[in-house]
Amino acid sequence: MAALAGLALASPAFARCEDWVPQPKPQNASRDIVGQDLDQIVERGFIDFAAYEDFAPWSYEDKGKPVGVDIEIGRLIAQDLGVEARFHLVPAGENLDADLRNNVWKGPVIGGRVSNVMLHVPYDSDYACRVDQVVFTGQYAAEQIAIAYREEAYPEDKPVPAYFRVDTVAVENDSISDFYLTSFAGGQLAQGVRRYPSYAAAMGALAAGETMAAMGPLAQLEAGAAPGIGIHQPPLAGFAVSRWTVGVAVHMRYRALGYAVDDAIRAGLEDGRIAAIFAAHGLTHLPPER
Repeated sequence: MAALAGLALASPAFARCEDWVPQPKPQNASRDIVGQDLDQIVERGFIDFAAYEDFAPWSYEDKGKPVGVDIEIGRLIAQDLGVEARFHLVPAGENLDADLRNNVWKGPVIGGRVSNVMLHVPYDSDYACRVDQVVFTGQYAAEQIAIAYREEAYPEDKPVPAYFRVDTVAVENDSISDFYLTSFAGGQLAQGVRRYPSYAAAMGALAAGETMAAMGPLAQLEAGAAPGIGIHQPPLAGFAVSRWTVGVAVHMRYRALGYAVDDAIRAGLEDGRIAAIFAAHGLTHLPPER
């Protein structure tokens, strides 16, 4: 997804934050533009969340209502704060920088406004110290690249990337799995790659027998799995970011809100409510690396 493109460019030159340069602060921005503090949110009785649109099983619209794992995480946070949860489903920008700018600390160029909290933000320590408009907190899960496969096609050995020199594999177009497979071993796997507009379409193609395997984030593969489809997580040589942590982003001015959100998520992890959300969606909860 586009958010990971920002992390791909975030490697430090030397030590963490050694080459950090302060970012420009928004000028002449009203309180409505930069968000609200915790007291104001509690007083008005609701909290705004930004979540990615068309991002099943994490966040998407069903019968006119936002649904998905991230939506349930937002409701868990709101319940712990004692307020109502409201959601804005937003498109993914060109990279994570754009998503944070549009949804957390500045707002889009035309129309719209920032939200109090953005959900499903990939966390990277080195990247976080370079984006001083945003606090990255509330890590609630991890994502990991996996391979789904038709069990009848692989009755003995489960497939690994080297198999795709000959075998066919479905990926989401322009995803990190697509980039990895087409560049792996000097492009030797490219001929086996079949591109689809979404992971749901890729998994549909796998179930229909159009391909022998599919590669992508575990949750999205699990969400599209059908009978006769297996999923495993093999070692991926040369894959720089095959596992990452996801959490939330809050404007840096509102540290108290960030602390309250982090406390709510920590409680949800400790008492099993977050794991139960994943289980209810038929997904594996990978604990975050906190």
